[in-house]
Formats: sequence, structure tokens, C-alpha cells
Amino acid sequence: MKRIALAAAVGLAAFLPALPSHAAVSCAVEYSTTDWSTGFTASVKITNLGDPVNGWQLGFAFPGNQKITNGWSATWQQSGANVTAAALDWNKALASGQSVSIGFNADHTGANAKPTVFTLNGTACTGGVSQPLAVSLTKPAAGATFTAPATVALEAEATGAVAKVEFFNGTTKLGEDTTAPYTATWSNVAAGAYQLTARATDTAGATKTSAATAISVTASGTPAISVSPGTVSVQEGGQSPVSVKLTSAPSADVTVTAARTGDADLSATPATLTFTPSTWDTAQPLTIRAAEDADQTDGSAEFGLTAPGHTAAKVSATEVDNDGAPPTGEHVANPYDGAKGYINPDYAEQVTDLADATGGALGTAMRKVAGYSTAVWMDRIGAITAGRGLRGHLDAALAQQSGSTPVAIQIVIYDLPNRDCSALASNGELSIANDGLNKYKTLYIDPIAAILRDPKYASLRIVTIIEPDSLPNLITNLSYPKCAEAKSTGAYEQGVIYALDRLHAIRNVYTYVDIAHSGWLGWSSNFGPTVDLMTSVANRTTAKFDSVDGFITNTANYTPTEEPYLPNPDLNVGGQPIKSAKYYEWNPYFDEVDYATALRSAFVAKGFSTDLGMLVDTSRNGWGGAGRPTAASTSTDLNTYVNGSRVDRRLHRGNWCNQSGAGIGARPTAAPAAGIDAYVWVKPPGESDGISEPTPGGPNEEGKQHDPMCDPEFTGSRNNAPTGALDNAPHAGGWFPAQFRMLVENAYPAL
Repeated sequence: MKRIALAAAVGLAAFLPALPSHAAVSCAVEYSTTDWSTGFTASVKITNLGDPVNGWQLGFAFPGNQKITNGWSATWQQSGANVTAAALDWNKALASGQSVSIGFNADHTGANAKPTVFTLNGTACTGGVSQPLAVSLTKPAAGATFTAPATVALEAEATGAVAKVEFFNGTTKLGEDTTAPYTATWSNVAAGAYQLTARATDTAGATKTSAATAISVTASGTPAISVSPGTVSVQEGGQSPVSVKLTSAPSADVTVTAARTGDADLSATPATLTFTPSTWDTAQPLTIRAAEDADQTDGSAEFGLTAPGHTAAKVSATEVDNDGAPPTGEHVANPYDGAKGYINPDYAEQVTDLADATGGALGTAMRKVAGYSTAVWMDRIGAITAGRGLRGHLDAALAQQSGSTPVAIQIVIYDLPNRDCSALASNGELSIANDGLNKYKTLYIDPIAAILRDPKYASLRIVTIIEPDSLPNLITNLSYPKCAEAKSTGAYEQGVIYALDRLHAIRNVYTYVDIAHSGWLGWSSNFGPTVDLMTSVANRTTAKFDSVDGFITNTANYTPTEEPYLPNPDLNVGGQPIKSAKYYEWNPYFDEVDYATALRSAFVAKGFSTDLGMLVDTSRNGWGGAGRPTAASTSTDLNTYVNGSRVDRRLHRGNWCNQSGAGIGARPTAAPAAGIDAYVWVKPPGESDGISEPTPGGPNEEGKQHDPMCDPEFTGSRNNAPTGALDNAPHAGGWFPAQFRMLVENAYPAL
């Protein structure tokens, strides 16, 4: 994360390693800065254009009075104007054509002129600037149509220090290639519509994803009926829509008939659908309904769709019973107390692979991260079944149980219509205007609840994190059209109420509602309305206050757990309370423990249980490294005092995307303080917050877009402060190796 420059000098290494001799050194350097008042962040990209290098040292001289305060991804040393940056163990080897990115923060006065001469191992870098990483999918063409079972040739163009190119259908990998031209073949493709992308990875681990290319595969031979989705879960007393159309144009009108086999409580309307030669590919709705009944079982039925001369289709439906919780399972006051956290095997493997490739002390530190519990994000309907899927994670959690110690597994519920209405990076697949609330209930919450209700999982403690950044948007961001729509329609509140009702009914499921962070809702003008809104939502659930086990702060954010050198917001410096400093703008809550504790007291006063617990996401709020202060400032200037004392090094408290200089925070811990159920890692360290630059073609297949707050060069908001975002970041949720390295390097406490 890009940090405000510190007044104190950075602790730079006193000694640099001896450099080996190298033949044919040739290099190029890209040097760019993001400036603010008397400080700046520099990004330096070194490209080796000569023979392979095993151990490197970059040298340059500042033209002015610039002074480095802290750096990353190298050992930095400054003597007067002269600066050297020596390789670390994990990035010392540079193959021919390979690049490495390093950076630093610095103070200056006057003009911030850029260095003009750089050396690598003593040899001047005179090479041209290397091409940035880029990728485009060149085959198949957008809109191409194939006949099932299809063979689709895939081809991509990529520039930069490309290590590999992977091809995807949505999130499903289809193949990869490591040499140009980059190609793969996708075989035996069934009829359907597909979104294809290519993702390039460079030798430093950075990735770029192409714009999506839409293709379609039609059925061969006999025309067919197409239905989507083919499997639905319907809450008892509710309904779920599916879409029906034909795969090819008929010569005359075609009538599709729906017939049920199975539980009579499930029905489909209308019983027939008629398609004409001009409307054959316009989807028509078929509504699956589940009647109320008195039993406590989940019924099932299958609806066969037939038409003369057409291949039939079917819809498999499950009724989700609402007549009582499973008879087994327990519900304790704090689900983390006495439990061990679920280790996500997929995340652990990803971390371990990078640690093995990195090696050395940093690789050893990385491996430790793989041993900590992280949350599983259900961020789209497809995530329920894609890959390992929800059941797969629950089964893995069962396998991790031993003896009488339960496993606590954290599931993030995150797919409201108009999701992340005030941002773009994590926009979702559902929209309010397109029946999103009903789809959220029937295609998302109901299937999740049906899986969690399975008695085989009754011994697990299943912690659900309910809709990050949803209800808080209704407090502060109604100027955004999508947020105003969420407020006026009640979609956010109704969706959260529905989720709480369905999940609280399962005895071993625990519900924690997201409540943003202190830098968002800490002001009194936001704090009180937040408490009122959450109280109103809880009171409209079936179980009232009991439907909420607690609240979570700082989800996927960077606000420190504690500000050790700023314990009193009313402390007077220079005749003013420190909460009035420019950084805090009269917000009296500087850290998450103070904010969470105050919220809990306010909620209990409103009638919530005294067992109400708070969670704090500490996955990326450690702010260690050389830039972390070790004592309060001695300055008598208010802003200087605050900036020199705070461990939060963001350039603005509202910055949230891939923050440069951030570090892993406190390890997952049960009951770390009064009223705090746990410190947790909800955002797995190393998963991106959003893509750093615009991509052609609009949102990806999950609805995620480029948000300017993820662009390192954007200065159009947050009091015109730089965003502090890292460059070369993938879409939200994508694996970001460079960020992970930084988070491990800056962990506090150190790993």
C-alpha cells in the first residue's frame, strides 16, 4: 500500500552482499512515481536484457533532496543522493528477458525530478523499455457458432515477459501453453453458451486477463429444448424461475410440455410454452413452486420438458423445508472458542506452490500462512457447485476434525443483487432490475441453506459472514444510482433478512453481519444510523435479535486492529484533539477494536443478546515493515504528530484496493478481547481487491469491473489523495503473487 512518508529515516541495511561477476549485462529500467505534497511512492521495474543474472544490485542517484523512508522487494540503502537496491533471495535470479518490480516511499521538498541514469551490477541500463504484459484472445472469433460435440481451437497473443498463457471458460481452465503462438484445444463441447478468456502470467507472477469472447454451441441433428438452470432449490412456500428456449428455428409453432415425476408439493407453471419460428430463441420463464406442507423433509421432483421432434430436457427441483431445524447439532456462545479453524486445501496449495518457488526465509514465512484458517467465498451462484464447491469444502472440514475438537469453517455469503453498489471492482452477477432479489433467494440462498442443513455436517461449526459492504452502503452512498435503487426497493434489507431467516434456522450455523469498518462508519452521523438500521433488520427476521450471532468489522479492509500510539482521540496536540487531524477528520474511532467494542455496547443497549460477539478481519491490517512507528511522535504539530504515530500508512483512510505496503495482521485467534469472538482471516491474503486497469469488453463473467480506486494513477476522489493501489493486479478474488509477497514481508507480528 502507498504510505504517507515518515519523518524518521528508514532502517536500511548496513551491509550489502558481494555481487558475483556477470557476462553481457544489459538492462532496461522503468521508473514512475505517485506524488503528494512532500512525499511520493516510486515504482521501479528492472528488465534483464542480457545474460541470466543470479544476484543483482540496482544503482542510481537522486537529482534533488529525495530521502527514502521505506522500501520493499529489495534491500535499500541511501548515502547522500546515491541509492542502491540489492536483490532478495526470492528475486535474485533474473533470466534473460525477465523483469522484477521493486519500490519505495520517500520524502522530498521542491521538485521531484526523476533519476536519469540507472546501473545494474555497475553497468548502465541503456536498453529500451520492455513491453508491458498484455494478452488478447484471437481465436475463436466473438459470436462464433459451433455444433456439438464441438472441438474449439483456442489461440491468444501475449506480450511482455510471458511465462504461460491459460485459457478459461468462465472460471474453468481449458488448457495452457508456454510458448508463442499460444494455443489449446477444447474438445467434446456440449451445446450451450460460453464466455472464453485468456490469462497471461509473466515471470514475476503478475497476470493479465483478456476481454471475454462469447461463443455458442448448438445441438447436432435433432433440434432440442434448452433449459437453464437445470437444477433448482425452492424454499417451501416459494418459487424459482428457469428459462426455456429451443436450440434451432422450427418451421412451425412448437409446444413444449412440462410433466412432473416425484413430490406433488412441487409444481411447474405454465404447463405448456409455445415457440414460433421467430421467437424460438427468446427464453420463456417456467416457474417451479414448492407448496407449504407439515413435514420436515426436503422433497424432490423432476420436470421433463418435451416437444414433438425435439430432444427433451429436464429440471431437477428440491423443496427446501422450513418446518424446523435439523434435530442434531449444537449452538454455542462463541463458535471459535474450543474449535480449530478450517484450512482451505485449495488456498493452502496455492500458497505452498509460491513458497516452494520462492525459497529462502521468505518462502519459509509464506508456508506458515498456509497453516491458518481462511474463509471460503460464495461470491456467485456457480461457486456453490464449481470446483470443490460448498459441499466439497464442508466434506474437507469434516476430514480435518479429530477427536472431540470441532472445526469452525467460515463461509462468506456474498451475492446480493446490485452488490457493491458504490464500487465496481466486486460488482456481482445479479441486478435488482432483472429479478435479482428472487434469484438471490431461490437460486443462491436456498441451495446454500439446503446443503448446510445436511445432518452429516451437524458436528461442524459453520460461521457465515453475511454480505460484506451491503447494508453500510445504505448509510452513506445513496447518491450512487445502484445504491439508491437498493434502498428504494428494499432489496438489500430483504435479502439480508431472508438469508438470516434461512441460515439461523440451522442450529450449527452462526450468522455474523458485515458492518464495514471504523474509517467508514465511525463518525457519529454514521454510527447511530448504522445501529438503527441493523436493529431494524434484525427485528424484521423471524427470530428477531436471536437471528444475529454477531457482527464483523474490517472485512477485506486494512484498518489496524489497534493504534498503539494513538489510544486517546481526544488527546490535545497543538491546541486541538488528534481526532481533528486531517487523516481522521473528526472520526473518533482510529482502530477496529475500539469501533467494534463501541458498536457492541450500542447493540446490546438496543436489545441484542449480551452474548453478541464481534469479529475483526485481521488478514491484511498488520502494517509491519520498516515504515511502522515504534513510539508516539514528539512533534507539537497536530498533523505531523498523527502521521508520525499512526501504524495505518494508507494515504487516505478511504483507500481500500490492493494497498501498497500493507502486511498480514494478527493471526486468527479466539476470544482475544472482551466482546470479541475472534480475530479472523476472511479475505485470504494474496487475493486481489480489484483489477488495476480497465479491461475491454466491460464486466467479466462474474460482473466484476475496473474501479478507479484500484488504479495507482487515479487521484479523482478521496480528497485527491493517490489510491495507494498496487499495479498489475487481477480481478477481485484473483491470485496476486506480488501482493502476497508484500503482505508476508510486512506482516506484524512477523511470521
